[in-house]
Amino acid sequence: MLEGTTGTADSGSQADPPSPQTPDAGGDVGDAPDDAADDGGEQDIELPLDVTFEVLKNKRRRLVLEYLRDTEETVTIGELAEHIAAIENDIPVKQLDAQQRKRVYIGLYQCHLPKMDDAGVVDFDQNRGRIDPGENVDGLYEYLDVGEQAEEDSVESVYVGASVGFAVLFFGAQAAGAATLATALVVVFLAFVLCVTCWRHFFDEA
Repeated sequence: MLEGTTGTADSGSQADPPSPQTPDAGGDVGDAPDDAADDGGEQDIELPLDVTFEVLKNKRRRLVLEYLRDTEETVTIGELAEHIAAIENDIPVKQLDAQQRKRVYIGLYQCHLPKMDDAGVVDFDQNRGRIDPGENVDGLYEYLDVGEQAEEDSVESVYVGASVGFAVLFFGAQAAGAATLATALVVVFLAFVLCVTCWRHFFDEA
């Protein structure tokens, strides 16, 4: 009887070891959220809209993005400054003088590239003067062409609307024999054009 009981107990004890597989299986299931979290962590994080607009509102920063997109490789701040200076002055790179290069170079080095680096849009190595596309840059490329076209359309609409308005007032004053008023309208229109030009230049520099 004792031997039979002992044998039964031994058989039971031999059957017990497989039971730890249940916690192991549970452990595998418990690990699944961690794997999912890891997968989610690898997804690209989009920039907040305010940061996106802050980067894109400046023309020089948009030119940096366009140049990096077209080049698709590491660029130096020197060649980037020359490229942007040539566009801003509407002349070939070979015709740039030292002052034109320096003006853009300093703006990029001190202001624009550090801002873009902080946003993860570019990877700016200040010591070596080298720029690579940042981890957050892809999301901004799609806005470039749309933003440029919208800006051109907006400015063109303002100029056309203002020109038509002033033309109507000018010829109306001429027809009424108010030469002084017509002259004043011309002066106001020229002042308006100057203000709009300065305003655009100011925000491009910001």
